[in-house]
Amino acid sequence: MVTVITLPPQDRPREKLLKCGAEHLTNVELLALIIGSGSCGLSVLDIASNLLAESGSLRDLLEIDQQEFVSNKGVGEVAYCRIQAMKELATRHLYESISNGDTMDNPTITRQFLISKLRHLRHEVFAVLFLDNAHRVIHYETLFHGTINGASVYPRRVLERAMAHNCAAVILAHNHPSGVAEPSQADTQITETLKKTLAMVDIRVLDHFVIGEAEAVSFAERGLI
Repeated sequence: MVTVITLPPQDRPREKLLKCGAEHLTNVELLALIIGSGSCGLSVLDIASNLLAESGSLRDLLEIDQQEFVSNKGVGEVAYCRIQAMKELATRHLYESISNGDTMDNPTITRQFLISKLRHLRHEVFAVLFLDNAHRVIHYETLFHGTINGASVYPRRVLERAMAHNCAAVILAHNHPSGVAEPSQADTQITETLKKTLAMVDIRVLDHFVIGEAEAVSFAERGLI
């Protein structure tokens, strides 16, 4: 069994991070730092390696539920909480990034934020980013929850929330639990309906993102808005 203490100092995850930066650590090493220590006769590096192997990928590991996570040998609720906290901090970092400037100047960060919020969900939800005149984020809100096959969207509710936030523009977003991000005819129709509804009070729909398994499709980039 390879333990952290038996490694040369320069190869230990913590020392390696301090000397070279986090970007030089492997997924196993980063995960080992979050878990903190070994357990059940396993080193923390063994536990981290096993977790990644059992999950299949880093993304799948970050998205498994608590019960499935703690069923892995050597980890419990503390490790689960640490990983979920890390994941939430990353999402909040993206939210701050798009809140501090024009979202249309940061389409990549906006896309990454919406992916982080919606891609892992197993049911469809419809969310809205409410923006001010400078296209800075006022608020992010999930307005409708659906099933694995779809979610009902009510334009009156979207209008009510837009007025409540006193916004000047919105970015719409919803996920496809099937993993296929290609917009459907229903997606196009509701986008047009919301554009017309919100235009009555001079609120613009800047974009609509459809979040899938491996990509996020932008209506604006497709020329659909």
